[in-house]
Amino acid sequence: MPNARDIRARINSIRETRKITNAMYLISSTKMRKAKREWDQTRPYFTALQAEVKRIFRTAENVESRYFYPPEGEPPLNGTYGCLVITADKGLAGAYNQNAIRQAQQFMADYPDTDLYVVGEYGRRWFAQRNIPIEKSFLYTAQNPTLGRARQIAELLLERYDADEINAVVVVYTDMKNGLEAVVRQAQLLPLHRERFVAAAANTARDELYEFIPSPDAVVDNAARSCLTGYIYSALVDSFCSEQSARMTAMNAADQNAEE
Repeated sequence: MPNARDIRARINSIRETRKITNAMYLISSTKMRKAKREWDQTRPYFTALQAEVKRIFRTAENVESRYFYPPEGEPPLNGTYGCLVITADKGLAGAYNQNAIRQAQQFMADYPDTDLYVVGEYGRRWFAQRNIPIEKSFLYTAQNPTLGRARQIAELLLERYDADEINAVVVVYTDMKNGLEAVVRQAQLLPLHRERFVAAAANTARDELYEFIPSPDAVVDNAARSCLTGYIYSALVDSFCSEQSARMTAMNAADQNAEE
């Protein structure tokens, strides 16, 4: 049976642990609010950019772009996929990392010819330990998502896509559903679906004439490249906020256990 000294040592140890878990909870809460605030400041630009793409499809005829599916439909994609997987830099976030990795594994099982691009140290270590080849690992981007880092990822993926090294790009990330529940999502980034832009084109004006320089195709290509950056930045922020929310939940449970 432990004596009084052992019991006091145990009490002090639990109190110190509770201080750590409580501090980690507060830090994650602050990081999540900061990331959401920065994304809210950037969102209007990408919203306006998508509106301009809608306007081009509405006012110009026979617009062709290698970044969009053709108007007649979606032909089967034969070739190599590029899969961007967003994980965290560390654990202590419940099943956050494992859920994203599990979804990526399922995608690679369905499409074996896939080049893997990983964000986050946790995902990089996980795939490396299992000898799963990684085409490119983006270090230190999960912990502090910024528009500049999203642009770097987009430029690399576009470079591989333009060189026909990959024929499509998908992203696996975690989204905060209704701000409460974290859900792993898989979204195709390239080629883009025209319906995403054309369906809402009725909101743009019809009574104005536009001149596209040097051509509507070139303008759409340039806008699509910027949209890709916006989609990746949104996925990085959503994943980061989901990670912090999962860590807050885990630390809150640890804090309650320590109190009990």
